[in-house]
Amino acid sequence: MRRLSEFLNRKKQSSGNRQSTPAPAPTPAPALAPAPALAPAQAVVRPADVESVSLSVALQNRTTSSTVYAYVTGQAIDSGNALFVLQADGKTPYFPTSPANIGTPLSQNCAIPLGNPGNTVTVTIPHIAGGRIWFSIDAPLTFLLNPGPALVEPSVTNPSDPNTNINWGFCEFTFNQDQLYANISYVDFVGPPIALTLTETSGVVQHVSGMAAGGLGQVCSGLQAQHATDGQGWDQLIVTHNGTNLRVLSPNQGMVVNPSLFSTYYDEYVTQVWNHFGTQKISINTQASFGTVSAEVSSGVMNFGGASFSRPSTRDIFTCSTGPFQTGSNAEVNAIIPRLAAAFNRSTLLVATDFPEDPSLYYKNPITNHYSRIVHAANLDGKGYAFPYDDVQPTGGADQSGEVHAGDPQLFTVTVGGGNASA
Repeated sequence: MRRLSEFLNRKKQSSGNRQSTPAPAPTPAPALAPAPALAPAQAVVRPADVESVSLSVALQNRTTSSTVYAYVTGQAIDSGNALFVLQADGKTPYFPTSPANIGTPLSQNCAIPLGNPGNTVTVTIPHIAGGRIWFSIDAPLTFLLNPGPALVEPSVTNPSDPNTNINWGFCEFTFNQDQLYANISYVDFVGPPIALTLTETSGVVQHVSGMAAGGLGQVCSGLQAQHATDGQGWDQLIVTHNGTNLRVLSPNQGMVVNPSLFSTYYDEYVTQVWNHFGTQKISINTQASFGTVSAEVSSGVMNFGGASFSRPSTRDIFTCSTGPFQTGSNAEVNAIIPRLAAAFNRSTLLVATDFPEDPSLYYKNPITNHYSRIVHAANLDGKGYAFPYDDVQPTGGADQSGEVHAGDPQLFTVTVGGGNASA
């Protein structure tokens, strides 16, 4: 949800592909299943200013496992943005206090058991910013606390992380007084399939399909095929455990694990782009107060007048946040960065001059973000954040990022496993 505030400013209209059929009613929650043992005692703080505004969230187990847990984390907006974790009963807030030591276990059981395949557990959440709904299959996750308090979340790049061999994933959301916004995310990795369904009080239903149960395998096969084609190491993004595909890292996370991976991958393409716009102008609609700005490359720099960009490296392109794509105090630069970074990831800069460009042009160049291409193809509706600015689209264009949003949310359903996935 990197550009949530910008997205909310420009996405006020209703989505054209919403359905009007109601979502299935959730079944009653099962009794709590065995969960991780409680850590050493630590105070549970319930601030007095917590408001009663809440949202029902239906968590569905569509895996083949009867041992599936969910976790809800974020910042409680109505409690001074305090660190929030939902307890295992699905209704009691846990506000951790700052521990004395790093790596302190949570004092409360926050693993919400989802029961058998096909079961739905409904929880309630308050207003939350920077929220995540996590799922783990066949084993619970370990969350820790650092002084602050700061939540130590599972990591896919730290080999010493206690969750490294667990099959887990998450979706992102923010629920505030204006609306609920949520999306599925592959920015860091591909894990278990996750789908979203948002039912509004008006009866309108929005749905993001995610991947089918075999989606991870499809992504792995696609990356192996791409490596066989260009020899660039796309297969090295696949993480296995006991001979089974566990997850797929995104290129930016793959480069964290192996800094030499893709080190010069985009160099040839960047040279072609710089030469191309040395003889003609590029125009970018900032979709903001700056309107459409134009630039050309001169003396090795792409100059937009009030903004200029040096040549990006492969790491800059995949991360969308380093080198010339690092945001700062220049608002015009900050408005250009998402659109330029997206065009590099989608490799459309040699086939268009006006951006954001039409999706039919995406990923056609042999040098492109093939991870993103393959991930989108594996999603039943083609949607999902596969790089940090994957929500960039032409004004009025079709969503690429796999988001749902509404100012009148009634029920938010999040499904893990892909067992009933449909477009």
